[in-house]
Amino acid sequence: MVIKVFLASSSGSTAIKKKQQDVVGFLEALKVDYTQLDIACNEENRMWMRQNVPEDKKPSNGIPLPPQIFNEESYCGDYDTFFDAKEDNSVYSFLGLPPPPGSKEAIQADKAPIVENGTHEEETNAEETNGEGNLDDDSLSKEVPEEERNGDAHGEDEEEQAQGAEEEEHNEGEEEVAEGETAGDEATEGETAGEEAPAEEEEEAVEETEEVTEDTKAREAEEEAEGEDDQPFSEEEEDLQSEEEEELRQLEEEEEEVEETQEEEAE
Repeated sequence: MVIKVFLASSSGSTAIKKKQQDVVGFLEALKVDYTQLDIACNEENRMWMRQNVPEDKKPSNGIPLPPQIFNEESYCGDYDTFFDAKEDNSVYSFLGLPPPPGSKEAIQADKAPIVENGTHEEETNAEETNGEGNLDDDSLSKEVPEEERNGDAHGEDEEEQAQGAEEEEHNEGEEEVAEGETAGDEATEGETAGEEAPAEEEEEAVEETEEVTEDTKAREAEEEAEGEDDQPFSEEEEDLQSEEEEELRQLEEEEEEVEETQEEEAE
């Protein structure tokens, strides 16, 4: 079996060139024997490729683009299907080739062997056991524990328990949030009360200061009044006092003169 890769050596599309290089490089890495068939220089290759690509695999315009991959006369696929097979580690199945021993694809095939009728070997063995043993549903139900037969109910119980645990956790979280909010409110009230207390103290201090100021002013006024009473006479008052004293002295002198004159006359 020979793998045929139809490609265009002189394609002007960068995307097509990249896809062709990807396919060829991967086949060489897997050491798969293949043949390159150029559709750009050979009209027969172009016509053969277009005629042998299945209709349901052709694009809407009916002209398949390279790269196109065949196993002899059998169509394998285009670049997109090749890329999907590469991602799934099923390139050998895509190419219609047996996977080499030790490859990932061979290991996967060994883990899930397929029989001729398309069913898995484990399913076939189970069917054979059911047919040869003539086991009915009653015998199977007896051997299977009730808990396993009622697996759905058991699973529902577990789901209910899990939901109950989630609800409890949710409720606990809400309670913690509520407690946190209450504590925050109390702290806010405490701060407000703390702010009000200094304000009241300041008002009381201001009132006391005003009272002290009023007392001080009253005391100063009294002292000023007392000081005015104790102050010595002004110059004008002193002058008046001096004049009055002179007048009194003159009057006394005149009275003495009058008395002397009277005494003389009496003699």
